[in-house]
Amino acid sequence: MSIRLEQLTKSFGGQRVVKSTSLEVRDGEVFVLLGASGSGKSTILRLIAGLSAPDSGRIQLHGRDVTDLPPQERGIGFVFQNYSIFRHMSVAENIEFPLKIRKVAGPERTRRREQLLDLVGLGGLGNRYAHQLSGGQQQRVALARALVHEPSVLLLDEPFGALDVKIRGQLRRNLKEIQRQLGVTAILVTHDQEEAFELADRVGLMERGELLEVGEPEALYARPLTFFGATFLGAGTVLVGRARDGAAQLGALSLPIPPEVEHEEDARVRVLVRPEQVALSAEPPERGVRLLGRGTIVEQSFLGALRRLRVRLPAIPGTRQASPAVYGEESLLVDAVLPAGEDLSGPEVWVSLKGWHILAPPRPRILACDLPDAGSPAPFALLQALEGPLDARISLLSVTDDTDRVEALRASQTERAAAHGLPDAEPVVRRGEPVAEIAAEQVQSLYDFLVLKTPESGPSEVLGGILATLSTPLLAVQEAPASFARILICTAVGEPGKADVRVGGWLARRLGAEVTLLHVLLDGGEPAPWVKAHLDAGLATLRALEVTSRTALRPARTAVQGILDEAKEGDYDLIVLGRHAASRPAAGRSRRHDFTFEILSGSGKSLLIVPPDQ
Repeated sequence: MSIRLEQLTKSFGGQRVVKSTSLEVRDGEVFVLLGASGSGKSTILRLIAGLSAPDSGRIQLHGRDVTDLPPQERGIGFVFQNYSIFRHMSVAENIEFPLKIRKVAGPERTRRREQLLDLVGLGGLGNRYAHQLSGGQQQRVALARALVHEPSVLLLDEPFGALDVKIRGQLRRNLKEIQRQLGVTAILVTHDQEEAFELADRVGLMERGELLEVGEPEALYARPLTFFGATFLGAGTVLVGRARDGAAQLGALSLPIPPEVEHEEDARVRVLVRPEQVALSAEPPERGVRLLGRGTIVEQSFLGALRRLRVRLPAIPGTRQASPAVYGEESLLVDAVLPAGEDLSGPEVWVSLKGWHILAPPRPRILACDLPDAGSPAPFALLQALEGPLDARISLLSVTDDTDRVEALRASQTERAAAHGLPDAEPVVRRGEPVAEIAAEQVQSLYDFLVLKTPESGPSEVLGGILATLSTPLLAVQEAPASFARILICTAVGEPGKADVRVGGWLARRLGAEVTLLHVLLDGGEPAPWVKAHLDAGLATLRALEVTSRTALRPARTAVQGILDEAKEGDYDLIVLGRHAASRPAAGRSRRHDFTFEILSGSGKSLLIVPPDQ
C-alpha cells in the first residue's frame, strides 16, 4: 500500500474535525476524498503532507512511518486550489524550485523541467510569469512543480475549484492521463461528485469528520451504505417504511430486502430510488408492476437530452419521506428523469419502480436540544451514558433569533460538549422560534431520538409545542440516572401500543435493561382476551429482542393513576408511553393536565414519548 492511515484524529479549538480515520490507498491509485465543505477532507490531506500534526494515530507512506517527519522528508507533491506559484519567478523557475532546494544539478533540473512542461501542455512557455498565464495554465504550472521531484505520493486539494467549467473538464482529463503515465499514487479532495466519478479509482465519502464508506464510484452510486451516501451522491428519493417478513413495506408495496442487508423485524427500513429507476406513464401500468401510486407533476427542469421531473404523490400509510426533505409537505415527492422529447400528455401520471436499493440499518442519531435560555440545557451526563451503548451520533441543537449569537452559540456547544466527554457531538444552530426550528430539524435530518431536558419548574411550553408535532421519539429528561436498568413500558391495546413496545424494547436491548410491560385495567376484574393477546404479543416481541421482560396488570380509576402507582412502586429509571393529544383547556384549566404532562409531573421520572407509526 502506498498510503496507510491508522486511527487518525485531529481537533481544532476543542472540536473534533477528523474522527478516528483509518484508510489504505493502493499503489498507483487515484483516491478521491469526497464531501461537503467542513467535512474534514482537506484536514486529512494536510495531515498526510505534514502541514498539520495529528492528535493521535499514525501515517505510513510506502511502508515508512512518517507521522513525525517534516513535510520535506515525506516525498510528497502538493497542489493547492489557489495555484500557490511564485509570482516573482518564471514558469521554468517555479517548476525547478523543488529541485533547486534539493541541490539537484543544473542539467538534470533542465531535463526534468522540460519533460514536465511538455507533459502538462506548457511547452515553450517557460519564460512567462504568472500574470501572463490563464488560471488553467497557472494550475498546470503548480501540477508540474508538484511532480518534478518525482514524489511517491501526489496530494491535490480542490485543484480545479477556482476554474470555469470548461477548463475544469480539460484539466481533469489531463490530470488523469499524467497520473497514468507517471504511475504516481494520488489523493484528491473535492466536493464535486462529477469530478470524483471521472477521476477516482475509489472514492471515500466524508461527513462531519468521519469516513463513512469507501468504494468504486459506480458501486457507491448504485449501492450506497449510508443515508448520506444516498443523498450526496446524485439525486434520488429515500422513503422510510417497515421491515416485515423479509421485505420493505411501503403501504401496499412490498420490496424484497437482500439477505446481506440485515433488518430487525418491524424496524425502520430506508429505500433509495434513483430518478432513472422511476417509471412514469399516462395510463395505468400493467399488472405485476411495482406501483407506487398516481401523482401530479409539480416541477420540471430541462437538462438537454433529459428532463428532470418531481411528482407529488398522496401520503402512503406507514411510510414517510426522508429525502428530498421539504418542511410542511405531507405528500410524498418523487424525482424522475425522462428523455427530453417524451410527452406524458398531462400533469397526472402513474408512478412505478424499475429498481431500488435498500440502505443498511443506520447508526442511531440523537438530537439533543440545548436551550439554556428556556431552562433546558443539554443533559450532557445522560447523553454521555447513551452514546457508547447505543453507538449513537449526537447533535446539539440551539435556537436563537439573533444572527450575531449564532457563532457564539456554536462555539459554546463545542466547548461544553468536549468538557463533558462528548468531543464528537455536532453543534447545530438554527435561527427562529424554538418549537418551529426543532420540528424543522427533525424533518430535514433523520433522527432516532429527540432529547429535551424538562425545566425544574415543570413541563414547559416548548415541550408542549414539540408534542403537538412530534415525529421522532422524544426523551423528556427529568431525573437522569447513571444507567437505565429498569424500564416501564405503558401499553394500550391496538396499533399505537406496538410502537411503544418496539421502540422501548430496542432501547432496552442496547442498554441491557429489564422491561415491565404495563396495562391498566380501568374496569377492574379479569383482563379481556384481546388485552391478554396484546400483552403476549408484546412479550414475544421483547423476547425476540433478547430483552428480559414481564407483564403487569394494575387496576386503577384512571390510566394516569395506574401508571403513577406502578412507577412509584417499581422504582423505574424510564417510563415509555405513546404520544397523547393535549387536552383542550377549559376555563382556568392549564395544559399541564395533558396526559403526558401529568405522568411527567407526577412520576418525577424521565419519559420516552413515542409518536405513532415509528
